[in-house]
Amino acid sequence: MIGYLQGSLTYKDDKSAIISVGGIGYIVYLPAHTLAQITLETKITLWTHLSVREDALDLFGFTDREELSYFKLLIGISGIGPKSALAILSLAPPSTLRQAVLSGNTDYLTKVSGIGRKSAEKIIIELRDKLGALETSELMHASGDNDLLDALSALGYQPRDIRDIIHKISAEADTTDKRIKEALRLLGNQH
Repeated sequence: MIGYLQGSLTYKDDKSAIISVGGIGYIVYLPAHTLAQITLETKITLWTHLSVREDALDLFGFTDREELSYFKLLIGISGIGPKSALAILSLAPPSTLRQAVLSGNTDYLTKVSGIGRKSAEKIIIELRDKLGALETSELMHASGDNDLLDALSALGYQPRDIRDIIHKISAEADTTDKRIKEALRLLGNQH
């Protein structure tokens, strides 16, 4: 099993990248926010999971072990494959997923293509016990990200741009209004 890669980015598209390690190019599926941050010839270190199927060997990579841990929790749920798990992790940081699961926020999970309300409820039920209890402030932050996603979508921003911006919002933006204002500022700076 391949648990770790350290190399440079040779090529990337909207779902995967080729990481050159010792003269060998590994195709690695990455979360959208990671793909957005890396550029060609960038040195990158990834924690990986090798998904073995009858017809394919797919490698999934993450820049930190927390994301890898959440990925493994998600694929442990029947009906959630590696690509669905990656799409869930591409939506927002693991902390937001944790908050959505613990607060029972199915709306957050249904924003992922292919995840309906029943699948979202199943994810929440199966992960809730594994993730522990939430403090009240974390619950408010989870609903803030959901409100943020809805507000930016209503303004016409694409889900991909919204996901990238959520990862860049500072911790000081502790209310939904502040998070929306900072997201709009960051989105305005991109264009």
